[in-house]
Amino acid sequence: MYRAFKRAVEHLLKRALEEASYECTSLELEPSEHADITSRVAFTLATKYRKPPKSIADDIVRHIVLTPADRALISEAVAMGPYINFYVSDSFLNATLERIKAGNTADKRDTKIIIEHTSANPDGPLHIGHLRNAIIGDTLARVLKRVGYHVETQYYVNDMGRQVAVAVWGVSRFGLNMEKKGDHAIADAYIAANRMLESDATCQSEVDALMKRYEIGDEAVMKRYESVVQRCLAGIKASLHRLNIRHDIFVFESRFVRSGDVERVIEELKHRGDIKYEGPAIMLRLEGIDKELVIQRTDGTSLYTTRDLAYHMWKSERCDRMIDVFGKDHELVSEQLRKALLLLSVDVLPEFVIFEFVSLPSGSLSTRAGRYISADELMDKIEERAYEEVDKRRSDLSGDKKRAIARIVGIGALRYDMVKVSPEKHMIFDLEEALDIEKKGAPFVQYAHARACSILRVAREHGIAVPESADLSLLRADSEVALIKKLSTFEYVLENAACELKLHPVARYARELAELFNIFYKNCPVLNADEELRAARLVLVECTMRVLHEVLSVLGIEAPEEM
Repeated sequence: MYRAFKRAVEHLLKRALEEASYECTSLELEPSEHADITSRVAFTLATKYRKPPKSIADDIVRHIVLTPADRALISEAVAMGPYINFYVSDSFLNATLERIKAGNTADKRDTKIIIEHTSANPDGPLHIGHLRNAIIGDTLARVLKRVGYHVETQYYVNDMGRQVAVAVWGVSRFGLNMEKKGDHAIADAYIAANRMLESDATCQSEVDALMKRYEIGDEAVMKRYESVVQRCLAGIKASLHRLNIRHDIFVFESRFVRSGDVERVIEELKHRGDIKYEGPAIMLRLEGIDKELVIQRTDGTSLYTTRDLAYHMWKSERCDRMIDVFGKDHELVSEQLRKALLLLSVDVLPEFVIFEFVSLPSGSLSTRAGRYISADELMDKIEERAYEEVDKRRSDLSGDKKRAIARIVGIGALRYDMVKVSPEKHMIFDLEEALDIEKKGAPFVQYAHARACSILRVAREHGIAVPESADLSLLRADSEVALIKKLSTFEYVLENAACELKLHPVARYARELAELFNIFYKNCPVLNADEELRAARLVLVECTMRVLHEVLSVLGIEAPEEM
């Protein structure tokens, strides 16, 4: 509804500007603490027309005439100094709740977007850095789907890199602990292999030979690779499923070598690009980038970057937009990739969401020698701490029920904290803070949803149903109006997030909605109100419950009915 309100304000303001004989390309509309929407257009016009902004704002407001159609959404327009403030009407408030009751739906868009995220090497388990990538990518896909795009998520499997070759070699040399989760067992072999390679450089020739044999399609070596890669991926998928993340497609980079696509990319770059040869190695100079892009090794084998170019060319033929979620360490790679794709005349160029690294408070979790903290260890720890909190608060529940709630709360806390901070900012994930309901993270939002469910459940137990229709004009207490206005902006927040590829405003919206619902709950009795007011407030509670459920779903977080 807020989008409709904003469009109505735009039309009204444009009419007034024409009537007042002002010309302006931007209306400078933005949300405000002092109004439902504010225009700063008077500041822009002041320079052009050499008049004080306040005088211009007063003049524009004098030319604003609200028609009956305008009044369906706008109650008034007021000049406050140099600002022009607009306020929603009572009918807007009522229409907001009616729309939510009817079910918010987005128009389907004839645009297919491919999002590549996570894409961790299959040489061990996911770690905390991968978690931020995976959660950002999955949440972004959810936002884009919710606003109507056709979205496909892809995991690009680097099955030809040196790390994987070392893992395959290590498994052959040291075997696998079959009692361990597959990705962890492979990490043990990979770590042991690296230690041996460091102490005995002659073994490196065996790894190099393995890489060459895999690239040319040696059947015996391919079977060894497949066994290791699939076992590791099975473990990675299990970790992602714990996070409520599932990819639509896993694309293996080896397919682009075997299909001849990589060789075609290299030949095309030789023909079109500024090429430099250093012996058998081939390097591509890219305009505006100091570092050359190596497109072929001295031994003739392909590189990740060249295979990645072939992958992006393949993707570009299957979508209208493609988005890559990369860590900060891939910033240069993303620039090189885009420039090289321009040389190759690719129609659909990648958009990048670059995120800074995430770390843990010092000493919060112990590491084992030779190991970083895996995602599984972190998830185990946060679910364990969540269980302790649930056990303290809900002694009436069975152990299984407590564990189920702990899983929902723990994973929700992890997902929320990974997107609540703008991706370009480094973040520290503190599991104690993430689980602290007073810190207003995921548990705070989940608790607000559970509270709304509880009110509706108690009403049903007393034979009181949410009415099909109620006198919504009774909902005019300050906390009621503030809550309805916040509900009206949900779709607007999602549209902006989809447009800007930014997720932290969605997390902030969830928190602010929960805060306003708690204020309403404190100030406005629901079940004890008189019958007509109770009916209206039950509608408001149900609408809030629905939107809380939706925003948690968009964030990939489960919405418990009790906590």
